[in-house]
Formats: sequence, structure tokens, C-alpha cells
Amino acid sequence: MPLLETPFAQLDLIRQPEQQNEPLQAFDAADEYLLNHLASEQLASSARVLVLNDSFGALAISLLGKVEVSSSGDSFLGFVGLEKNLLRNGQAFDAIRPIPASEPLVGPFDRVLIRVPKTLALLEEQLIRLQGQLAPGAQVIAAAMIKHLPRAAGDLLEQYIGPVQASLAVKKARLLIATPETKAPATSPYPTRYRLDEPAIELLNHANVFCREGLDIGTRAFLPHLPNNLGNARVADLGCGNGVLAIASALRNPDAHYTLVDESFMAVQSAAENWRAALGDREVIVRAGDGLAGQAPQSLDVVLCNPPFHQQQVVGDFLAWRMFQQAREALVVGGALYIVGNRHLGYHSKLARLFRGVEQVAATPKFVILKARK
Repeated sequence: MPLLETPFAQLDLIRQPEQQNEPLQAFDAADEYLLNHLASEQLASSARVLVLNDSFGALAISLLGKVEVSSSGDSFLGFVGLEKNLLRNGQAFDAIRPIPASEPLVGPFDRVLIRVPKTLALLEEQLIRLQGQLAPGAQVIAAAMIKHLPRAAGDLLEQYIGPVQASLAVKKARLLIATPETKAPATSPYPTRYRLDEPAIELLNHANVFCREGLDIGTRAFLPHLPNNLGNARVADLGCGNGVLAIASALRNPDAHYTLVDESFMAVQSAAENWRAALGDREVIVRAGDGLAGQAPQSLDVVLCNPPFHQQQVVGDFLAWRMFQQAREALVVGGALYIVGNRHLGYHSKLARLFRGVEQVAATPKFVILKARK
């Protein structure tokens, strides 16, 4: 893999999760453009720089030791990548302590470097949280590959920060440079909420939660077919989002024990709050993680999963396949994985390679609900 070479550093970086013959690199031209721009400004070593949504540490590690750098984002895998890439480039794994997007920022910051996220609601929430956190003379600089840079990103920068200047394109990347101006305090529109009829619950959704405005159609198809009569089974909601699958299942299975895991810190925050609202102080484990990678082998009886088909802007079934493998490892013999998926994704044949029995529980014109038994 090529190295990231900028005036700040030469770095050897890897993506997360790792896969053999990785076709993608852990940085892109937008990272290079942002770092080259910052180098031209010749900031003092005392300058405080905040990096937002740094996929695998390319920006923060480049700046380590050159300025005072903080890093915040919503991806657990991004934080794992930061730690691994620090070690890979001769630094202590905890040389930069990343701040989950669910936690507040502590400024003031002289520069804020933003990789524009796929979910613009996350960008909006992050910009709102910068209120009162910018030092005099600060700049907020957002970067993206042009094909992933919607006009709305510039509109949000202008709305919450100040006038925006767009750079020329370099290697199909662009910078948006916002100069802060005094603004009336903004109230965040997040978290959002919506209600379900069955089960009769209200769901809260922080800014980066999948389908935060309403239940996605895959989950809607899945809910009526969640397993009943689970007794005291150990159940995991893998990729839990706002926790709706686990909460609906728990309401039907009062003696079962639940673990909810997602790689989004905002999803985990939402799921924990929704669990408490629906189930009070009923015992539960809710954690950010790399799927079930940290789960003990043969420690679960049931796994529920509505698998993702993308990681930021990268579309594919790599993450889903990995989740199926993790579920198989974590399930007891005889345990079952229940999933919902688009018909065209062909999950039945994939699951059949890992599990001894795969059956179709239900189907709609667009989705299938499958049960795979170990």
C-alpha cells in the first residue's frame, strides 16, 4: 500500500477492519489536500487543532507532535484504526485519546479539520457543538472528495460557522474554508424521536443513527418475526442502531438477557437511552464495539442482525459477511442467527457456507428474514 506523504509526516496506514488483499487505502486525496493546506499556514506548536471524522487516523497522526491535536468521531472502528496506526508508525497507542462523538468537546480550538461524513446530520450536530469552542482567529476547514461533497455541507458551514470559501479542486478533492462570525446560539434538532405502534414505544435517535426519522423498511419487515419463547436465552443485537430489535424482543421475552453492540457511539447512546425508557432498570449490556469481536466464543444463544451494506461511502457485503462469521463464533452449538436482508444480496447462500441449517422465516417483495442454526 502507498504511504501518506505530506510536509508533516510519512505514514504507513491500514484500514479497519483488516481484510486480506485490501483493495482500498486508509487515506485519500482529501486528507493530503487538508494536510498540505495546513502546512502552508505554519501554525505554532501551541496551536490547538481538532480533527473530526478522521477515518483511521491519517490527519491526527500526521499532526502529532507538530501541534496540540484532539480527535473526535463516531466510529469505534475508526478509533481502533487510530490506535493500530499509531503503533504502526512508532507512536504509543494512546498518544492521541480520541473523543467519542457522544461526548462534549473542550476548546478553544485554533483550527478544526473536518472530513465531511456521509450523514450530514452528524456534520450539523458537530458544527452546532463548536459554538463557544473556537479561539479568536480560528478557521474551520472541511475536506472531501468532490463526488462525496454535497452542496448542503457548505450550506451547513455557512449557517453555523460563517462565510465559506471553496478551494480549487486538487486530485478530485476540495476544501471548504469557513471563517467564524458571531452567530445567534443555535439549538440542535437532535436527537429526533418517532413512535411505533407495535411495540408501543418511542425511539430517540442521536444525529448519526441510521434511519433516525423513522423505522427503516428492513427492520419493519423483521419485527413481526422476531423469535418468541426464548426463556432465559442470551441474546445479542448485532449492529443495534437505536436498539429497536433488542427492545422489541425483550418486551416479548421477559427472562432473556441482552447485549446490544454497534460501532457508532451515537447509536449506542441512543440504544441505551431507549432501553431505559422502554424497560426501566432491566439488566442489559450496551457497548460500542467491533461487532462481536470481543464476545466470548459460544456465549450466546441467539443473535439478531440487520446487517449494514456500507462503511461510510464504501458499499459492499464485507461487513455483513464478517458479522455472520462473528455470530457463528459467538453462538453455542444449536444457537441461531436471525437476519433481515434485501433479496438481491443473496445472504441465504452466504449463511449456508457458515451454518449447518438456513431457513427462510418470512419474506416480503423486497426482504427475506432468515434463520441460520449453528
